[in-house]
Amino acid sequence: MTTDRTGAEATVSSEPGRFVITVDGQTVGLADYHDRDGRRTFPHTEVSQEFQGRGLATILVGEALAATKDAGLRVVPACSMVADYIDKHPEYADITDAY
Repeated sequence: MTTDRTGAEATVSSEPGRFVITVDGQTVGLADYHDRDGRRTFPHTEVSQEFQGRGLATILVGEALAATKDAGLRVVPACSMVADYIDKHPEYADITDAY
């Protein structure tokens, strides 16, 4: 668990085909993915409009990428949010494949 820019507690969890982020028990965002041949492709990430600007997408993508790396999978950033995060966090460059 971590906190967003407002100090609210945010939790990221994994569900089949997606990571979700919750604030105060309410799901406010998701990062969809699909796995194939040792690669995890992230095609879509979103945070509910009323929760945008709080750093939740950054928390969500960071935790999703850490879990992907821990699982020994490569990352395919089809989503611009995931690609932008990787550009700012070069520790994921070595496990990233072009989309």
